[in-house]
Amino acid sequence: MINKLIEKIKETQAPIVVGLDPMLDYIPEQVKEKAYEEFGETLEGAAWAAWEFNKNIIDTTYDLIPAVKPQIAMYEQFGLPGLLSYQKTIDYARSKGLVIIGDVKRGDIGSTSQAYATAHIGRIKIGSNEFRAFDEDFATINPYFGTDGIKPFLDVAKEENTGMFILVKTSNKSSGEFQDRLVDGRPLYEIVGEQVSKWGEEHMGNEYSYVGAVVGATYPQMAVTLRKLMPKTYFLVPGYGAQGGTAADLKPCFNEDGLGAIVNSSRGIIAAYKNEKYAEFGEENYADASRQAVIDMINDIKSVF
Repeated sequence: MINKLIEKIKETQAPIVVGLDPMLDYIPEQVKEKAYEEFGETLEGAAWAAWEFNKNIIDTTYDLIPAVKPQIAMYEQFGLPGLLSYQKTIDYARSKGLVIIGDVKRGDIGSTSQAYATAHIGRIKIGSNEFRAFDEDFATINPYFGTDGIKPFLDVAKEENTGMFILVKTSNKSSGEFQDRLVDGRPLYEIVGEQVSKWGEEHMGNEYSYVGAVVGATYPQMAVTLRKLMPKTYFLVPGYGAQGGTAADLKPCFNEDGLGAIVNSSRGIIAAYKNEKYAEFGEENYADASRQAVIDMINDIKSVF
């Protein structure tokens, strides 16, 4: 699947993934009102509003981007109806030819880790039938359990030609409380990065590994080091825009071939209509505002290369 992702990035000339994180505050009133009329002010109503919101944004951006990244927590807050909305979003994005990065941040060991991997990037056999549950192309993983937590994902990914992005240096302010701690004189994120590179050697695509890394745009100097440690690792880069990361901050995440990273933007795109810059679109045309935000992000990234 890493080969498909790279092909889509080359085709669109847009190393961008749209984070589909439909918090209720982001969803325009007319979308919520329509859903509430049909399902009431219920979990079902909220989940349906999230689905309609996502669908319209996908419809206006799919030709510009290679991938989407639904964050499962934004759907789980609506219970079982939310998970159905998550599944509908994945299925619809796939029908539009998009690569799906499931932002699930799973982390456990043994059979539990294998079950997570099966649910998100694998398939399960039931009697004589096989099924894919959520059917993402990639999943995000917390590496705190070490190899015991990663190997079950790696085994499933090898069988299915799917992939993962492992947390290495995250974009949040308190990430350094653990990730920057020195271990034998080196920051922990460097040690994790080296291990991600080793895991990646077990599951290589044509140019890059199926095992990627999450590296925040908010720490560009650290990205310089990590890029050197992980030359064949694709970076999923959060932190651009709303969290303070700039286009210039992104540059160290890429290799000289212009590949090696895909940059996430969530509220900066899906809630663009709330930004004064896109106020002319208004709530009614929120999806058009999202499309313009994607175009502006593409041009912003291109400006530093």
